Amino acid sequence: MSSQHPDTPCPPHTVAIIGGGPAGLMAAETLRAAGLQVDLYDAKGSVGRKFLIAGKGGMNLTHSDPFDVFVTRYGTRTHEVAAWLRDFDADALRTWARGLGVDTFVGTSGRVFPTDLKAAPLLRGWVRRLREQGVRFHVLHRWTGWRADGALHFATPDGDVDVRADAVVLAMGGGSWPELGSDGAWVDALQSRGVEIALLRPSNCGFDIGWSAHLASRFAGEPLKPVTAHWQDADGTPHHRQGECVLTATGIEGSLVYALSPMLRDAIARDGQATLVLDLLPGREEQDLARRLAKPRGSRSLSEQLRREAGVSRVRAALLYEVLDKAALADPAKIAATLKRFPFRLQRPRPIAEAISSAGGVPLEALDARLMLRGLPGVFAAGEMLDWEAPTGGYLLTACFASGRQAARGVVDWLAQRNA
Repeated sequence: MSSQHPDTPCPPHTVAIIGGGPAGLMAAETLRAAGLQVDLYDAKGSVGRKFLIAGKGGMNLTHSDPFDVFVTRYGTRTHEVAAWLRDFDADALRTWARGLGVDTFVGTSGRVFPTDLKAAPLLRGWVRRLREQGVRFHVLHRWTGWRADGALHFATPDGDVDVRADAVVLAMGGGSWPELGSDGAWVDALQSRGVEIALLRPSNCGFDIGWSAHLASRFAGEPLKPVTAHWQDADGTPHHRQGECVLTATGIEGSLVYALSPMLRDAIARDGQATLVLDLLPGREEQDLARRLAKPRGSRSLSEQLRREAGVSRVRAALLYEVLDKAALADPAKIAATLKRFPFRLQRPRPIAEAISSAGGVPLEALDARLMLRGLPGVFAAGEMLDWEAPTGGYLLTACFASGRQAARGVVDWLAQRNA
């Protein structure tokens, strides 16, 4: 029997959050607002490192798509992610940022950015506010799993630390950009507790093709824009999408490739290879190209003929030399057809450490609607360590924020039920 006087207030529940990215920080904010004591642990020397790096080229915070369009960006996980976003969608995220003194604007592509295009001011203001609210930060604490008695174990520069908490939120990211903390090291710890983990795979990634030494040395870094991708879905329905990409020393990458990366990655896993078909000259008719290229060129080289008559850039001409033999290069109709349906034969995705994000991780089926692990009561998970993926454009970040909030609300609900 407790000796505590009935009128003595009970101490607040303590929640340990492991991971200081957007999902973990949003969970911390939500839990503190509910009056819980929050300790946030991160393996690195500061929080939000991947968030900061992602914002160096312009912090793409979210997207202006209408909600019913926005949720389709999550593919097979649309239903589950939509449930998180109904509580905290793109508009809510913009309002939240405004509360930190960060205004946003919609770019020409529909992407939403802070007015100064930077991540650092937002992150600094957020962490400062969290500290003022009472969140306790513990950096250089690498979580290694649970002790036999259920305590959380952390390795620190000053030795091992064991922590007990009433609930835990895991928000350690996926497997991309390991130098920033998302290294997937949590997989073994969860598997040891009986949680099945879907293999971590690269997402929003480039692909290897195996260029000739000439193209790799002369044209790596050259953009292809605009181009249009053509493909068919599993039902044979044709689709197309315009965008841009960039040649690399080993293959191809860029926003258009990233958007199609799940389909291409899975095709390679299934068939051993995949072909990305791009129209290198959208807006130009194939017959007109063939007619122009059939004009006598006299002493001009083929590359000069391509440039003068069809506006084919040097990099596009170099691509033709990669896939067409001498006979085909002498056939204007074949050249025109190839420019309109260029086959990029992809060998493999680039390593997960280079990918912008990752797929795989904790299956959503292993979690209840509150994002609590079914086999580990009191342990919740959020962010990119869950098995969902989305294209770049603010969709990844928005769902990370929303899942952190969802997990935190789940913690509050679970603790309330447990103590009822």
